[in-house]
Amino acid sequence: MSPARPLYLDYAATTPVDPAVAVAMSGCLTAGGDFGNPSSAHALGSVAAARIAQARAQVAALLGAAADEIVFTSGATESDNLAILGVARANADRGRHVLTARTEHKAVLDPCKRLEKEGFSVTYLTPGRSGLIEPAAFAAALRPDTVLASIMYANNEIGVLQDLAGIGAACRERGIPLHSDCAQAAGKVPLDVHALPVDFVSITAHKIYGPKGVGALYVREGARGLLQPLMYGGGQERAVRPGTLATHQIVGFGVACELAARELPAEGLRLAALRERLWSGLETLGGTHLNGAGAPRLPGILNVSFEGVEGRAW
Repeated sequence: MSPARPLYLDYAATTPVDPAVAVAMSGCLTAGGDFGNPSSAHALGSVAAARIAQARAQVAALLGAAADEIVFTSGATESDNLAILGVARANADRGRHVLTARTEHKAVLDPCKRLEKEGFSVTYLTPGRSGLIEPAAFAAALRPDTVLASIMYANNEIGVLQDLAGIGAACRERGIPLHSDCAQAAGKVPLDVHALPVDFVSITAHKIYGPKGVGALYVREGARGLLQPLMYGGGQERAVRPGTLATHQIVGFGVACELAARELPAEGLRLAALRERLWSGLETLGGTHLNGAGAPRLPGILNVSFEGVEGRAW
């Protein structure tokens, strides 16, 4: 009998936007709406800039951040790249070691592979059986030349929530910036970046029924000097991420964040109840294994292995 393999289904790419999000976006696309360039110094641009400012505050509120700590990007993949490549390259004179985990999303792993080609050393931690990285093991892997650590909060496959408080504390003790890919966590579990020892956080809109192609990078106010941009020209987004802002997408992102924050408590309980109901039925079949058992997990993810079933043979 072949070993149990997890069955992983990701429907994020086919998730529609919330109707309220679509209405807000449409108001920024037509001649009768707020379609101006928010970077332009004219009346239409000023109105669009005000819509951007409102959305920035909505995104910040979901994360417990200040509005001026939010940098808009094209999504979590760009945010991850900006944080990892931007921080590592900006601090290469202090060290060339990066610490991450084998279970990160490719949006983190691939930039780390790129850094290895540039002469950096990257350590890939292996989580324990539950999927958790123990803070003690994380701290032991930090080195004097470590310039960045990147550990996701919520795993996108098994839903395990890492101990960011413990991991971040180890980084703060050594003055090492910490980035976290929170694309799966934002809007699904309470998230307060000011209460956590994190410096950079990546999120995306389409995971919370917002539009595809827009996301954000939280940059802690005191950490901005640690980051260099990947692109240049225009000076938008405090010169961290230049380019004309996509007003309609950003406005939709803001509305999605506001809706997610409002519905999070009740929705979390509803999804957790459905998750446990499904597992209680699957468990009775026999030969089933709950991945991430014993660890805190997202309410909306259930990852199960079935003995004798190849996860991708469906």
